[in-house]
Amino acid sequence: MARAVSNRRKTIVTIAAWIIGFAIFFPILWIIILSFKSEGNAIKTPIEVLTSQWTLDSYATVQERSNYLRHFWNSVILSVGSTVIGLIIAVPAAWAMAFVPGKRTKDVLMWMLSTKMLPPVGVLVPIYLIFRNLGLLDTRIGLVIVLTLINLPIIIWMLYTYFREIPGEILEAARMDGANLRNEIIYVLTPMAVPGIASTLLLNIILAWNEAFWTLNLTAAKAAPLTAFIASYSSPEGLFYAKLSAASTMAIAPILIMGWFSQKQLVRGLTFGAVK
Repeated sequence: MARAVSNRRKTIVTIAAWIIGFAIFFPILWIIILSFKSEGNAIKTPIEVLTSQWTLDSYATVQERSNYLRHFWNSVILSVGSTVIGLIIAVPAAWAMAFVPGKRTKDVLMWMLSTKMLPPVGVLVPIYLIFRNLGLLDTRIGLVIVLTLINLPIIIWMLYTYFREIPGEILEAARMDGANLRNEIIYVLTPMAVPGIASTLLLNIILAWNEAFWTLNLTAAKAAPLTAFIASYSSPEGLFYAKLSAASTMAIAPILIMGWFSQKQLVRGLTFGAVK
């Protein structure tokens, strides 16, 4: 009886998980479907959309109208660059907070987290003026700086959580063997926290790749990533649903593929230290 109830509960949980997963994935699926339709068919009812003719015209138009590869490489440079710089700053910061905590460490962590609650539009004007005066508008360097700073609190918080799970005695043993601070972080701490660092890296790349507010307001053409590539298909004349869907599919495809192949590493890192 108990086994039957347990099996029934597992079945219900599994079905509920599939329903929730499909509900989350459905908007992406619908965008992909619309990208293979003509503009006339893309605005019809769902049944008519599914039964209408499939075509690659929207993708051909997007390729002719925009330089996809330039936007793609801008996204790669911005997301990878901001992630690498963020990790270089966050690893020693998280180490200090995890293993050499002060009286105000928790306050500092909460303050960093609170900066993520600040509406970006509230600081857009001063940052825009600073970037204009420094000549950083529409530059990759400027966007890398912004993306690094806006995601740095999350990186430090995640690394701090992972580092807290590592026994401090291991680092003390390394110091007794003559390891200096640099060797302690690079050769002892970092290898032990590889799952956590990898998941932090992957998550930050995704956040930087999907960032739209700052990339749309601080770029025009030269440094425009794929988020600007998508926005270019929204015009005062209206939305071109098929072309917008094709551009969106081309923009999200690389990050979806990366997430699919790295999902085990991401889950492993997110659960790092959860079970001892």
